[in-house]
Amino acid sequence: MDIRPSRKPFMFGAALSAAVLLSCTAVPANASPANAVPANATPASPYTVKSFAAVGSESKPDDITRLGNNIYVAFQNGVGPMGEPSTSGATASTIQQYSLDGTPGASWTITGKIDGLHADEAGQRLLVTTNEDGNSSFHTVTPSAGAAAVKDFAYTGLTHGGGTDTATIYQGKIFITASNPADTTGPAIYRATLSGSTAALAPVFTDNATATVANAGSTGTTTLALTDPDSATVVPAASPRFKNQFALASQGDQQLIFADRAGTPQQSLQVLNLSQQVDDTAFATTSRQTLWITDPDHNTVLSVTGPFAAGQALSTVTPDAAPDYLATLDLSTGSLTPVQGLSSIHPKGLLFTSAQ
Repeated sequence: MDIRPSRKPFMFGAALSAAVLLSCTAVPANASPANAVPANATPASPYTVKSFAAVGSESKPDDITRLGNNIYVAFQNGVGPMGEPSTSGATASTIQQYSLDGTPGASWTITGKIDGLHADEAGQRLLVTTNEDGNSSFHTVTPSAGAAAVKDFAYTGLTHGGGTDTATIYQGKIFITASNPADTTGPAIYRATLSGSTAALAPVFTDNATATVANAGSTGTTTLALTDPDSATVVPAASPRFKNQFALASQGDQQLIFADRAGTPQQSLQVLNLSQQVDDTAFATTSRQTLWITDPDHNTVLSVTGPFAAGQALSTVTPDAAPDYLATLDLSTGSLTPVQGLSSIHPKGLLFTSAQ
C-alpha cells in the first residue's frame, strides 16, 4: 500500500517512442592520455537503459510481470485506492502488453486501481488484484482468449478490513497480500482458491505472527505488528539467504517477512528489519539479467542491462519526503544502498528477466 500523496502524471503521446539509449562505456585502463577521464569527471555508468512509451492516455505504471515472451504493465490511470475516479474521471486501469523490445501489443481495461499483477505460467494467464484499501476484487486475464480474456471474481473470506495488493504464485498456490488492515491481528497473507466466479480466501499467516529476527547479530523471536503488508515475491535459489521462501514487504513498518514452506504445517517466519521502507524487491536469478522498472513519476517503462549478479536483491525505496529510488538490499543487515548510475529513475515495479 502506498500511503503517500499521488503525483501529477507525465503524459506520453499515442505512438511508441524510439528507444532512448542512455548507456555509458567505461574508459579502458590502457586509454591514451588524450582519451583519459579527467580526475574530477563523473564516473561512467555501467548500465544501459532503454525507455519505452505508454500508449495513448495511459498513466502511472505500477506492477510489471512477464508471461511467455511478453512483458505486461499495469497502468493505474490515477484511479484511487478504493476505486475512486481519477481527477480526469477515469475509473479503470489498463494492462498493456509489450514485446521484449518494447513494441506495444494488446491491452485490457479493468475497473478499479490495479495493485497486483502477476504471471501464472502454468495457467498461461495473469493474476490481477484491484483496490488496495477496500472495495477489492480479483481478476484473471488470459491473453490468448481474445474477447473472453478477462474473468472477474468476487472474494469470500476477506476478513482483515482492507483491500488486496500483490498476487503471487508460491509452490503452485495463489497468495494474496491483505493490505490496509483494520488492526494488527488479521491475516497478512491469504491463499486464494478460484472456483466459478469466486476467489475463496484462507489465512496463511497473520499480522501478529511470531517470527525469528533475521538481522545479523540478532537472536530470538518477536511478535509482529504489521500495519502495511504490501508487495510480495518468491526468493530464487540463487539468493545467498532465504532461498525458495515467500517474501512479504510491510512497507510502512520497514520490514521484510520471509516465510519458509509458507502455507504448510511446517511454516516458519523470519523478519528482516530494514534501514528504509521499501515497496517492490526483485532478485536476479542469474548474472547480467535485464531489470525492468516502472517509473510512474515519469510515466515510463524501462529496461536496464548491466553488471547484475546472480542472487542480487534490488528494492524500490520509498522515503516519505523524497522521490523513490533504486537500492541494493543487504540480506544480512537490512541496509539499502542507492544504485549509482540509476538515480534519475523513480522506480515502482521491478522485474528481473532473461534476454529471451
